Amino acid sequence: MGFRLAVLVLIFPATSFGQSAAALLSSPDGRLAITFRTLSPSQPVQGREAAPSPEPPPNVGQLVYEVSFQGKPLIEPSELRLELKDQVPLGANVRIVNATAATKDETYQLLAGKASSVRNHFNALHLELEEPADRGRTLVIEARAYNDAVAFRYLVPKQPSLQEFHLAREGTEFRISKDPFIYALFLPNFRSMYESEFIKLSASSLSNQGGVGSTVLVGLPLLMEVPGVAWVAITEANLRDYTAMYLTNAPGGWTSHKFECRLAPHLDDPETAVVGALPHESAWRVLLVGTEPGRLVESNVITSLNPDSAIQDTSWIRPGKASWDWWSGSLGPDGKAAYTTENMKYYVDFAAESGFEYMLVDAGWFVQGDITRMNGHVDIPDVVRYAGTKNVRVWIWLGYRETAKQMEDAFPLYEKWGVAGLKIDFIERDDQGGIDWYYRVADLAARHHLMLDFHGATKPTGMERTYPNVLGYEAVAGMEQSKAGSRDNPDHHVTLPFTRMLAGPMDYTPGGFDNVTKAEFQARMQAPMVMGTRAHHLAMYAVYGAPIQMVSDSPAVYRNQPSFDFIKAVPATWDETRVLNGVPGEYVTMARRHGREWYLGSMTNWDTRNLDLPLTFLDSDFYRAEIYADAEDADQSPKHVSILKRTVDRSMHLKAQLASGGGYAVRLVPVQP
Repeated sequence: MGFRLAVLVLIFPATSFGQSAAALLSSPDGRLAITFRTLSPSQPVQGREAAPSPEPPPNVGQLVYEVSFQGKPLIEPSELRLELKDQVPLGANVRIVNATAATKDETYQLLAGKASSVRNHFNALHLELEEPADRGRTLVIEARAYNDAVAFRYLVPKQPSLQEFHLAREGTEFRISKDPFIYALFLPNFRSMYESEFIKLSASSLSNQGGVGSTVLVGLPLLMEVPGVAWVAITEANLRDYTAMYLTNAPGGWTSHKFECRLAPHLDDPETAVVGALPHESAWRVLLVGTEPGRLVESNVITSLNPDSAIQDTSWIRPGKASWDWWSGSLGPDGKAAYTTENMKYYVDFAAESGFEYMLVDAGWFVQGDITRMNGHVDIPDVVRYAGTKNVRVWIWLGYRETAKQMEDAFPLYEKWGVAGLKIDFIERDDQGGIDWYYRVADLAARHHLMLDFHGATKPTGMERTYPNVLGYEAVAGMEQSKAGSRDNPDHHVTLPFTRMLAGPMDYTPGGFDNVTKAEFQARMQAPMVMGTRAHHLAMYAVYGAPIQMVSDSPAVYRNQPSFDFIKAVPATWDETRVLNGVPGEYVTMARRHGREWYLGSMTNWDTRNLDLPLTFLDSDFYRAEIYADAEDADQSPKHVSILKRTVDRSMHLKAQLASGGGYAVRLVPVQP
């Protein structure tokens, strides 16, 4: 179904705002609304004094928006403007000249992700603005209201008064109606890998530190609980021809809970964010909204805000699980490290025995600085040929700098070798040039039938819909952190589903089987330990979404382990996702469907927990439940798992008893009664 006109937008004199006009856009269910209007200089945004000026023309002023949810204010009037180079800000002195409403209700397919079929249902607004005649520049705001999100973006049309789009800064604000509890990813600069913890605190605390908030970058997504109003997450979508957005909390004393946009600048010009031809669109600014944090996790809005697939034949793109040599330290069958062709074949054999689609050869195979030449340690074509005899395909590791220089020559070579996919690491940029590179490499890889997994990367923004050969993003402090310290722990594990995972696929690289208590844990590079029970780490495969999903430990630790059956069975992509319960940083339960089978995962932080899990998501059939639960002594012996099988139906409940750092994993297979 295409666009239809909708009577959803009102243009009216808003008497409480003087002579300004307002355009209102509501979600299909009417609970979520975004309003755009202009404020004259005599009616400043809250917290900013009015600037003395002559009486402005009617309806002309600073463009602002506000958001309400279920009749309660969520975002207070917040400024929208673009600061163009050598220009006065665009949006600071405009009037609304036209507003066009529409609605769209369609269904599209995703090759991989949390759902295979997505309903894309929203109401839309096309808002045209212009400055007074002395400048006469024009600006367009495009907005969408979904039942679980609102989104908007800027469009600068082609016009006589502007020759090009040269953006220095974007003045987008997010003034939260109440002081929210936030889960913030603090990043050191614009060249990070998004590999840090999400810290819970009040937004106002950032502005109560002598101006510290104005210098600290917050990476996206930013999750927040606005008490009594909603759970909200700020993120972005469809970054093509743009640059990444970060947030800062501007200084304003104890009462400030306003976030401001900061764009990643060009590497060689800190005063330039985006340059391009006109017309030019910004990325979508997205606010996911729900009564519970789980509703945000279920949302597919990020992919819905991206164009459909640019790849016509996607038959060669296949999600799946992979064995992997690096995490364990390339341990071979004798328990010793060996980065050799023969040892890679050992990992291929393990993948074949386990029914995995892939094996990943990590760093160390090419000549330094030249990704077209092997260095003699691992013969990639030989490993690929051997894997082919086992019905396994091979991914290889690459560094960003070499790939950026040599991909035109290297990718045809890898296609000739028969390589399935590329893990490209240490990208560490999401400025306009970096974002352009993501799209260029995805397009070139698609032309050579290569799948991609971005590591040391920015967060996902829905590009995987347009380029479904992009199966993974890291952008997370993942299980590799267990090799270096205690950052990867159950508190962190149960925060990620509600924060980082909101953006899209997350290659956390689960599968650690040397499960130890907090007191026993020691960081080590070979044969690493992991905190959290065995059942906790099994549950990650149902909770963490990754269409290229690693099985990270060495083959020896999985052999003769009955609990490994869950990992062998669990798929890497889903037809449906439900969040049954959860609180960020405390616990989470997710149920995901693949075909007619369901997989359920529960995880808790260091607190023991009893969860009642209704099975109402099942259809009317009976199911065989294969349950992997914490054993009675899992608090002291985290490797111990209780495995039991029973027949269930949708009228029943499961009772999950989770140990400290514990978990609960269930496979549900339809059976005859």
